[in-house]
Amino acid sequence: MLWYANSGLGKGAMARPAEPMASSLRIRALSTLVLIPTAAALVVAGPPIFTVAVAVAAALAAWEWERLTASAFGPVGVVVGLGAIAAAWLAGAGLPEAALVAVIGGAFGAYLLARLLDHARPATMAAGVVYIGLPAGAFAWLRAVPVDGLYLVGWLVAVVVACDVLAYAAGRAIGGPRLAPRISPGKTWAGLGGAVVGGSAAGAALALAFGLTGPAAGGVAGAVLALVAQGGDLLESAIKRRAGVKDSGRLIPGHGGLLDRIDGYMTAGPVLAVAIGFWAGRATG
Repeated sequence: MLWYANSGLGKGAMARPAEPMASSLRIRALSTLVLIPTAAALVVAGPPIFTVAVAVAAALAAWEWERLTASAFGPVGVVVGLGAIAAAWLAGAGLPEAALVAVIGGAFGAYLLARLLDHARPATMAAGVVYIGLPAGAFAWLRAVPVDGLYLVGWLVAVVVACDVLAYAAGRAIGGPRLAPRISPGKTWAGLGGAVVGGSAAGAALALAFGLTGPAAGGVAGAVLALVAQGGDLLESAIKRRAGVKDSGRLIPGHGGLLDRIDGYMTAGPVLAVAIGFWAGRATG
């Protein structure tokens, strides 16, 4: 809408949309200035503070999930939240297997309760426990990894941020064919390429800086996680499109809902946790 301000259409009503847009950008910027240092402080603090923060985020995400998929929050949403919180807490305590059981049990409980209460979408509510519980458990577990936990979470965040920034920049600068027009019309193949380049570059640089692995391995891992994160973005877009909404909620001023902001992490976090767990098992096996 900012184009009205410089379109030569004259003063008056047609010039006004620029002001609300500018106000929206200011709100968005202020929210970002609060969110970034808060998130960084929580990651640095580590468990149990970080685990509690992840559990709170999981509860908020569950609230958004039921409102997004069923239009109102109720008892089934509480079960979704409890399953995700349990997964975060158990994984943060170094019990990933128990966290997985909590996710499965929570999904089963949400489905049964939904059927009992004649909920409109029992399978969707069960899926919500998996969708929220797995990444909550993954992040809590990654941060609790001895010695390298801080660097693993920091590396993952840097990769996803670089992926998002380069995807946006490449999409705007190059444009071209749409990636998935029916799901997210704004995404292009050029943007996906930018995401992979950004994720790979950040992965290589930070892996070397943090001493996690060599730059080649870090770059490949970053590229793979960039693809996974973009898949998470598309998945969230598909969920919102099916629900007929633009944002998952209004929790974060200027940004929409919590699920809108963490969609890439919802898929990238579990994939990284599985990879780290696999390699750790090989190293000790």
